[in-house]
Amino acid sequence: MKILVASHTYIVDLNREKLRALAKLESDIEVTVVVPRRWNPKGVQSQIFETKFIDEGSFQVVPISNYSENNQALLTFGPDLIGLLRKFKPDIIQVEQGSKALTYAQFITLNKLLRLKAKNLFFTWWNLPYELKFPISLLEAYNLKNTDGIVTGNLDGEEILRQRGYKGAIKVMPQLGVDESLFKPESQPELRDSLGIKPDDFVVGFVGRFVEEKGLLTLTKALAGLQEKTWKWLLLGRGELKYTLLEKATELGIKDRLIFVESVPHDHVQKYINLMNTLVLPSETTYKFKTLTSVGWKEQFGHVLIEAMACKVPVIGSDSGEIPHVIGDAGLVFPEGNIEDLRHFLMQLMEQKDLAEEIAQKGYEKAMDKYTNKALARQLLDFYQELI
Repeated sequence: MKILVASHTYIVDLNREKLRALAKLESDIEVTVVVPRRWNPKGVQSQIFETKFIDEGSFQVVPISNYSENNQALLTFGPDLIGLLRKFKPDIIQVEQGSKALTYAQFITLNKLLRLKAKNLFFTWWNLPYELKFPISLLEAYNLKNTDGIVTGNLDGEEILRQRGYKGAIKVMPQLGVDESLFKPESQPELRDSLGIKPDDFVVGFVGRFVEEKGLLTLTKALAGLQEKTWKWLLLGRGELKYTLLEKATELGIKDRLIFVESVPHDHVQKYINLMNTLVLPSETTYKFKTLTSVGWKEQFGHVLIEAMACKVPVIGSDSGEIPHVIGDAGLVFPEGNIEDLRHFLMQLMEQKDLAEEIAQKGYEKAMDKYTNKALARQLLDFYQELI
């Protein structure tokens, strides 16, 4: 089976591990990953990526000239894509840019013109209802009409696509897995000492953006009610809410318990997760944000949850978006914004070592069974085989 996957996501080598695993599942599988030749991800990472050709036998990464270097919606590829398609002749084409992507329409059209007869698929994280106007509505209608299968990162995404009229096959699974060789239980005594964390400190962890919708103010208030306990709050990331958090923590008398660590390379994140006695993702659905087609935000998956699970760190999450489905019975889930319930769960883990160990083990088993790159690769191949 010849599989072609296209997305700007795979300019980062660490993000390709699921596709590398896919290429190794069976001897007749070949995977070609199409990435933009030049891409500026903006945000914290500001430099322009110049991607390079990689040939690992059954797995290849092929940079193709592109017409937008920083806008996912406008990303399309140059004429060298035609030569690649003619040479590779894929059985599966999966474009991971969503239902309204110009890129996806481009691949669908070339698939037809070159008579490749490949199955067309796309991946999407989108999990909120939306409305479209012409010509975007026409673009999505064309894409959905010519789609053989969809991979969506969450259950809400599947429901929305059904509401949009899509009746074909859908597989629910995250875009990226967890690297179990990197994210694993591993003590970090030197790092612990360097951050001033004492052996008897219960470490509550958060990894992500410091923004209001991540529920950090709710977690601040929950922790403020546990001042009789010995704990530290380790926050790994960055964002505009940092100074608000510091002001609130000062007001509540817990500022000296907060430890901020600026964003670190992804292959170092596991070191900090392994310092935690629990990782909390208290995300809160909001309708403050507006795009051209929809209003609001809710958690699309919560990748840090499966990273913590792989490290045998007990997880607590709100019921925003996909979080309760990711955690299931392998962690603790509270109603978003509910300070008292979150505080109760934190207290339980602080006081009940057996419960913490049980949750940690369940989370680890779930991560190894469902969320490693190899596990996701197998789910993806099974889905492809259903379509062919």
